[in-house]
Amino acid sequence: MKRWLLIFALVILAGCTQKSTVTAAKTAEPGRPTEKATLWSAKTELYLEYPTLVKNQDSRFAIHLTRLSDFQAVPTGRSEVQLTYADGTVESFSSPAPSKAGIFGVTVTPKRSGAAKMEIRLTSPSLSDTHLLEGVTVYELMANAPTEEKAPTEETINFTKEQQWALDFATDLAHSGTLRESLEVPAEVTPRSGGQAEVTAPLAGRLVAGAAFPVLGARVMQGQVLATVIPPTSVPSDRASLDLAKAETQAAVDYARRDRERASRLVEAGASPAKRLDEARTAETAAEARVHAAEERIRQFDSSRSAEGNAGGAAFSIRAPIGGIIAETMTAPGANLKGGEILFRIIDTDRIYVSAIVPEAYYPRLRNLSGAEIQIPGLNQPRPAGRLISLGKVVDPSSRTFPVVYEFDNTDGRIAINQTVTIRLFLSESRQGLTVPESAIVDDGGRPVVFVQVAGESFARRAVGVGRKQGDVAEVLSGLRPNDRVVSKGAYLIRLSAMSSQIPAHGHVH
Repeated sequence: MKRWLLIFALVILAGCTQKSTVTAAKTAEPGRPTEKATLWSAKTELYLEYPTLVKNQDSRFAIHLTRLSDFQAVPTGRSEVQLTYADGTVESFSSPAPSKAGIFGVTVTPKRSGAAKMEIRLTSPSLSDTHLLEGVTVYELMANAPTEEKAPTEETINFTKEQQWALDFATDLAHSGTLRESLEVPAEVTPRSGGQAEVTAPLAGRLVAGAAFPVLGARVMQGQVLATVIPPTSVPSDRASLDLAKAETQAAVDYARRDRERASRLVEAGASPAKRLDEARTAETAAEARVHAAEERIRQFDSSRSAEGNAGGAAFSIRAPIGGIIAETMTAPGANLKGGEILFRIIDTDRIYVSAIVPEAYYPRLRNLSGAEIQIPGLNQPRPAGRLISLGKVVDPSSRTFPVVYEFDNTDGRIAINQTVTIRLFLSESRQGLTVPESAIVDDGGRPVVFVQVAGESFARRAVGVGRKQGDVAEVLSGLRPNDRVVSKGAYLIRLSAMSSQIPAHGHVH
């Protein structure tokens, strides 16, 4: 609120202190009424102020041109005022450039009198446009011109073009649109079924980190190696005993080798059967296997004494059962583990569940549920909820609510697990209605209102009845007509303008 008030105060101060190089239409001739017109095309908005046209009299035109693509002032270009009379005679008056961004000053001195049509033309390298005013009158004498300006038909709020251009301001047309009846309720975000997993130690041992130990928030792929576990050696567990066992098995290998060689010579000499050689070979192979096992036990023992060790084939790889984000890490490299101990928790955040929390009174109406959309904090546009997973059949006895669960595609990471969002459930088929951007509706003392642009710098406050809402649009049941132009950005500042007693009646000088 303080920020908005500061911005508004600065804009008002700027509007009061800035100077223009365009001569004021109102002050050109005291008592001479000022004509005003506001026109819209597909490209620009024209707000025109000029003294009543009189033959052979100078009328200084203040032409305000706004780009409708971004509602900013047209910065450059040539402006032209062309009068075309009933007999086809044309008079043209122009200015090569704006006196300042958005405001073009053109002096028009008609040489004829009578009814005419007026064209306001803009020509620039980036934008060209034309506005047409029918039924313009050029009076023969000043005495024939009206002396009073038309009284306004309703109370309006003044908000100058300079203020509009300085702010995040935009307008939009009220138009017919298709909406559905809906219910807006809070929702919670949870992992989908099968979308989270706890990674446990397969057996007791020492944890060894891989090339990149997964940290909190890291993304992992299914099957990716997260770490390895080196199991402890079986008894004996001291190095001297392991060295002794290796020496004994190595001696057994040497004996088995010599025995195999003797058996081979005896078989070749015919002094022993071939079976004797086969037995010797088998004994040698078994002894070599025992040596290898003893070496592996020593290597495993050495690795278990250091987190950086390499246990070779004795190590067990711990792999990610699903792809997702590391949500919790309950261990560290070098830690001694117990079998079944939880090491990591992984959550798949690409596909999640959004569970609407619906009061039990709405349960009968959900028989006509036809879709949903999620309103995410920080995003202007709601997102489709996705696939309906379940419509709760059991009411929570404590909260008296039931869930409606949708599966949401969250590959862009817009929603966080356990975040609270708002979901809109559509409860009926679509119907036609008059719609405006939801941002156009302002709470004015507990009453919904919109601000309608009745002229370039004039806005009328209209109380409205609000019906259905869908996406970023709302249905207006009363208070507006089709094609009324409402303020869709900056409506709150228009309200502040109406509340301020220090705003000048006309905030700029032409």
